[in-house]
Amino acid sequence: MPTRSLEGAVALVTGASRGIGKGCALELAAAGALVYITGRTRARTTAPLPGSLEETAAEIEALGGTAVPVPCDHCDDHQVAGVFDVLRRSDGGLHVMVHNVFGVPDNLEASLQLWETPISHWDDMMDVGTRSAYVATHFAARTMVARGAGLIVNVSSAGAVRFFHHLAYGVGKCALDRMTKEAAHPLRPHRVAVVSLWPYLVKTERVERVAGLAMPGAESLRFPGKAVVALARDPNVLRWSGRAVTTWDLARHYGFVDEGGSLPAEPPWKPD
Repeated sequence: MPTRSLEGAVALVTGASRGIGKGCALELAAAGALVYITGRTRARTTAPLPGSLEETAAEIEALGGTAVPVPCDHCDDHQVAGVFDVLRRSDGGLHVMVHNVFGVPDNLEASLQLWETPISHWDDMMDVGTRSAYVATHFAARTMVARGAGLIVNVSSAGAVRFFHHLAYGVGKCALDRMTKEAAHPLRPHRVAVVSLWPYLVKTERVERVAGLAMPGAESLRFPGKAVVALARDPNVLRWSGRAVTTWDLARHYGFVDEGGSLPAEPPWKPD
């Protein structure tokens, strides 16, 4: 159990029913934050990918933390606004937001060319990804500016600088990093930091379904969460604002390690 240095902080993690979002929620809660978690999957299902808000909340409670599950479809701006209404009514402020939610089409195949995939793939990855990050940042910034401090972390990837999966994926991540840079300017005077976080290969449920369990050097689900906690603890977090940074580089800077006590593999691609 890490030092509970975020006691009294309120965090929001979008897309926390599984994957990197779940890992970030677990680490923030273990550090003492009250964590609101969003996602479309409320309860355990028989869907191909495991994970639900209820399961994440149960794991957080097992750590001794507190989670507030708020079902939300991040394609629906009214539902997103409702999440922030719940935050304002319940706890008033927001210290940390991790925007992780991302829409991967069920039929996305990396082997298919652009002209062989449905045009809807663009909307799937832009709407629940880049656009949803903008909408969540819009609402989070209102709360954080009012309290005079905050941290927004956008989960991005090296897809911003090299090809991964699909054209729309890369364009979306590149736009996300640009949005991080642009949002940092007006928010800096209010001591609100905006950072793009690049995990490398992470042992998410989706990756394990494709690659299996043998992934030497891969990051655990909670390694990106350790990076978020390190940023949230840093009184000089504005040094990172507007930048994209890898989880590995943050681990070297702040001195944290992954589960098992070692660092995962160093990513071959770094932000420009």
